[in-house]
Amino acid sequence: MLSDLKVKTAKCPAGKSQIKITDSHGLYLLVLKAGGKYWRFDYRYQNKRKTLALGVYPKVSLVEARQLHADACRSLEQGIDPKFTLKRKNRNTDSFQELYEAWLDTKKGSLAETSLKTIQSRIERLVLPAIAAVPAEELNSPTVLTLLRQIEARGTIHTAHRVKSYIGQIMRYGIATGKTTQDPTFALQGVLKSDKSQARPAILEPHALGDLLRSIDTYTGATPVLRALQMLSQVFVRPGELRLATWKEIYFGDKIWRIPEERMKIKGRGVHLVPLSSQVLDILHAQEAGRRSMDEFIFPGMRPQRPLSDNTFNMALRSLGYDGSMHVAHGFRATARSLLAEHGWPIPAIERQLAHAEKDRIAQAYARTEYMDLRTQMMQAWSDYLEALKNRQPTSLKYAL
Repeated sequence: MLSDLKVKTAKCPAGKSQIKITDSHGLYLLVLKAGGKYWRFDYRYQNKRKTLALGVYPKVSLVEARQLHADACRSLEQGIDPKFTLKRKNRNTDSFQELYEAWLDTKKGSLAETSLKTIQSRIERLVLPAIAAVPAEELNSPTVLTLLRQIEARGTIHTAHRVKSYIGQIMRYGIATGKTTQDPTFALQGVLKSDKSQARPAILEPHALGDLLRSIDTYTGATPVLRALQMLSQVFVRPGELRLATWKEIYFGDKIWRIPEERMKIKGRGVHLVPLSSQVLDILHAQEAGRRSMDEFIFPGMRPQRPLSDNTFNMALRSLGYDGSMHVAHGFRATARSLLAEHGWPIPAIERQLAHAEKDRIAQAYARTEYMDLRTQMMQAWSDYLEALKNRQPTSLKYAL
């Protein structure tokens, strides 16, 4: 039998990850090497062995644990699974937020600070507002799926997959520490939409994107290639549209790049407008300063009057350690779309800036005349965000009206 003193002084001995100290009739204290003491009750219901989490010591005392244990035993005598009785009675059941915070503490020191901040941002913006107060033991698959569908509806498919993964990790931590007995994400395998943003390999995590941007700045090949990669990360265009860009398309006074319709993948929509951020203008001015008199293309190749070759960007990325399985030149578009949508920027404005096809002519006409102010704001915000990531500075990409 346990005593208050024995519970208070219980420690996990060296060489073991956890120990059980029994009380009576299936009640015991689980003591972990990593710290923490958890009340558990092992029982059988309908010929199946089950474990019930009764709370965390010292929040739940020995007296309280025995009372909860007695309630559970009475439920069994009445033919009721005590799991369902306790969920209604036990106000000490950890909420999802409490479980998340305990899990997050275990990640500190093992994850890069930028990775930790990304996880925190996603959980605290997209998850906690919906399920923070839900007891971990009561969080079910339909509730989690509803939350994930809301993220999907914003067009952030990759983020929905990441959030599902985080919730699963948190709940499995809860199982391991006796704070819950189930993982609601297990039943959601294959339920979410396919993450099509990964069709072309693209970096979608902010800390990894900062690493990529810093790597690009170390490129020691031809200067036009370096500046083209720097610009490509910021303007959402397809690599071929940048590779063939000419000086006559740049309107410095209006801070606009006008790409002729004939060079766009999707025809019948007229000139595509790309608002130019201050950072992109700096790149163009630097490139213009070294312009040769015969250069028509902004980023010329080695041969006179010829643009960079088709595979130049991907070859440069490979030279920096980013092979085709990690990130490709076309992937900058998926990077921008995923992160901007995740932070609340309106999907129609993002899609229009990406020059994706609208479903009908009315939508096309509307898109040409609307969103320009918003797109201009968005392009500057994106460049500011990339600059901050590259310089390891605090940053926010959140959309604000």
